[in-house]
Amino acid sequence: MVVISLFDVTGAMVKPWLDAGYECHIFDIQHKRGHHIVGNLHRYGADLASINRYLLELIKEDIAFVSCFPPCTHLSVSGAAWMKGKGLRALEESIAFFATCAEFCDVSDAPYLIENPMSTISTYWREPDHKFHPCHYSGYVDGDENYTKETWLWTGNGFVMPPKKMGGDLFDMPDMKYIHNQPPGPERANIRSATPKGFAKAVFEANKQHDGDFIDCATVGVN
Repeated sequence: MVVISLFDVTGAMVKPWLDAGYECHIFDIQHKRGHHIVGNLHRYGADLASINRYLLELIKEDIAFVSCFPPCTHLSVSGAAWMKGKGLRALEESIAFFATCAEFCDVSDAPYLIENPMSTISTYWREPDHKFHPCHYSGYVDGDENYTKETWLWTGNGFVMPPKKMGGDLFDMPDMKYIHNQPPGPERANIRSATPKGFAKAVFEANKQHDGDFIDCATVGVN
């Protein structure tokens, strides 16, 4: 079974799947150019055109799950006030990234999520299916991620939103540790946008396959 994650630098979303033996394919222009394999992890350093070419081959595989994290720089609600200065081409590029995700997810026939933090894509396309904060799933990682950052999800093909499991109280000024206090540097944006490990684990538990059937963790419970 194959798991595919688009615009994914860290690979945090696919790690639970990788640990369970799934073959995982992650795509981002920040990866080393080309296709590189380490065990069951496939990394693709590719621009949008190259991503489409690779996906044409992967659509033939038995896909278990798809996750997508299209760049939100020109779509986030927080940056909407600056859109006039960015220009229409910047908006066009961001929508193209999102559209590639939506189109591939639709034809994959696999449960999927497309993530953006409070995105204006809700105006251009449709409202998100789910909203969450990392703290809602901190119980899956012993409360290490008890911070807030409203995140929106567009989902489909039988995706199961996992039950919340918060571990303890929120940190003092919870979003400072993970969001605002990140030092300047080339990795600042990647660290700030990294998928919470608790949420990734919860999604895996809710959507993993067993004997060809999807398990609904809200029904059978999560250990």
